[in-house]
Amino acid sequence: MLATVPRPLLLEDVEVVAVERPTPSFVRLELGSPALADFGVKGRPLADQRIKLVVPDAAGEPAPLHTLGEHWYAEWRDRPQPERGHLRTYSVREVRGHGVDTRVVVDIVVHPATPDTPLGPGARWAERARVGDRVGLVGPRRGSLFGGIEFEPGAARRLLLVGDETALPAIASILAGLPDDAEGAVFLEVPTSADVVDLPRPDGVGLAWLPRDGAAHGALLGAAVLAHLTHLEQPAALDLPDPDDVDPDLWETPVFSSSGEDVAAAPAAGDHADLYAWIAGEAGVVTALRRSLVRELGLHRRQVAFMGYWRRGSAVRD
Repeated sequence: MLATVPRPLLLEDVEVVAVERPTPSFVRLELGSPALADFGVKGRPLADQRIKLVVPDAAGEPAPLHTLGEHWYAEWRDRPQPERGHLRTYSVREVRGHGVDTRVVVDIVVHPATPDTPLGPGARWAERARVGDRVGLVGPRRGSLFGGIEFEPGAARRLLLVGDETALPAIASILAGLPDDAEGAVFLEVPTSADVVDLPRPDGVGLAWLPRDGAAHGALLGAAVLAHLTHLEQPAALDLPDPDDVDPDLWETPVFSSSGEDVAAAPAAGDHADLYAWIAGEAGVVTALRRSLVRELGLHRRQVAFMGYWRRGSAVRD
């Protein structure tokens, strides 16, 4: 009898084994299944590893994921909506345990619905999630190519990590995996002061929390990052683009451009030649920061990763 070759990714139905509300803006879910014994990335930290969850549709529970075949995404798309559910992308906050006791921890942003940030199906599900609930998970199988990690600082000597609340789980995971001698700065904008928590990190990495507490989204973040890079106490305000002019699929890394632009490597120069910047969050804010760093401050595009996790006026990519 021929041995069964495992598929190169995990496509499993997992169980909510713990629910926590660490701060007002987040629900923390601990997901478990014996199948998660194979979860992971061989030979490197998880960094900003992305996974996908299939959350229920309001009309019913999704059909099991493990029955899907090689062309799982097309098969999933062909299912009727109540059986399909909603596919949402999250960063892994932490992996706990080993073997069949492995648990994948996901922090999901929840917030009051507004015209700028309508509540998506993932956040609605997370707010109601209870121990014993089932959810589909698509993730990396240890030893197989999966992707979903953009944090690639290479030989950069300084790091710059920037994000809003949607990027907080990824940044927390990146910080946890840095070497002890890492150096850099982190800027995190969150909805309220109550969302500020302790994030373990190397001594050489500074962390600035920027609670909005009613301020406009991105205003504090843009000012803090530009002040850090220009060393000006009052840099020019971040010029946010019109939401209709923002690429909803904004994704720019040293090796990929969602707009199709050339990202060929070239020597870095200037005051920031030793810097690697990782920036994620609302696409309009990310677009404005990209313009400032690349066009105005002269960072080469191989030094930066800019990711639009969501866009104003659309549901958060939860």
